[in-house]
Amino acid sequence: MPDERIVGVVVTHRRRDLLAESLKVLATQTRPLDHLVVVDNANEVEVRALVDGADVPTTYLGSEHNLGGAGGFALGMLYALSLGADRVWLADDDGRPEGPEVLATLLDCARRNGLAEVSPVVCDIAQPDRLAFPLRRGVVWRRWRHELGDDDLLPGIASLFNGALFTAEAIDAVGVPDLRLFVRGDEVEIHRRLVRSGLPFGTCLQAAYLHPDGADEFKPILGGRMHTQYPDNETKRFFTYRNRGYLLSQPGMRRLLPQEWLRFGWYFLVTRRDPAALREWVRLRRLGREERFERP
Repeated sequence: MPDERIVGVVVTHRRRDLLAESLKVLATQTRPLDHLVVVDNANEVEVRALVDGADVPTTYLGSEHNLGGAGGFALGMLYALSLGADRVWLADDDGRPEGPEVLATLLDCARRNGLAEVSPVVCDIAQPDRLAFPLRRGVVWRRWRHELGDDDLLPGIASLFNGALFTAEAIDAVGVPDLRLFVRGDEVEIHRRLVRSGLPFGTCLQAAYLHPDGADEFKPILGGRMHTQYPDNETKRFFTYRNRGYLLSQPGMRRLLPQEWLRFGWYFLVTRRDPAALREWVRLRRLGREERFERP
């Protein structure tokens, strides 16, 4: 509907310069945002001033408690709904839409295909034809945007929070991210809920969101037929592996458990030859499976 109210939500934490670049593009969309909510997990005066000066109606939500990406998006999405949003557009502070037409393109794609959620292709901000995260199609991993083809829509696949556009009804149905996850895996959990809801969603191949490259975390094994994930620092590994322990114990994800043990077992024992790392992976998975969500 032409009078739909679209509210953007951005979560930030101590990355003012990156947020400034994101706000420039968000504020110059050809289909303007009706409102923009910025959740600041560091509650910085400088960030408040930046948001207040944006060329779009804004609300700044400074949090004295670091809610993480999961809690920040949960707060922002609920606030957007309280403003009367018909659709909510989600973005992280370290990325930005590829250009001024992205929101209009996503909206058109969602309307034509009757989608409850639509995402852009997430591309490397330094090399926009390269995917920021590898995407598996069948048994083949795609790393370049042109490998996805020229179709309008990739149904049933979405990279959430990086430019994802949800209807209010979709948020009512699937909920908001789980605060307990803090960071890492919260988008996978919402994707799980989307799949189980039966709502139509997908990726619009004609729109892109630029994000720092995350492909280095995904390590090929078995001659590239599978990949596994090994983040570059201990904190990221803690949240990644603990949260995956929780996620793979949930309905809709349990069927992936045999593959999970094969992939990580092979990576730690054969590729890295590091039994201690495998034991740590098992320990962190157990924390998540037992829903022990204390922060390190």
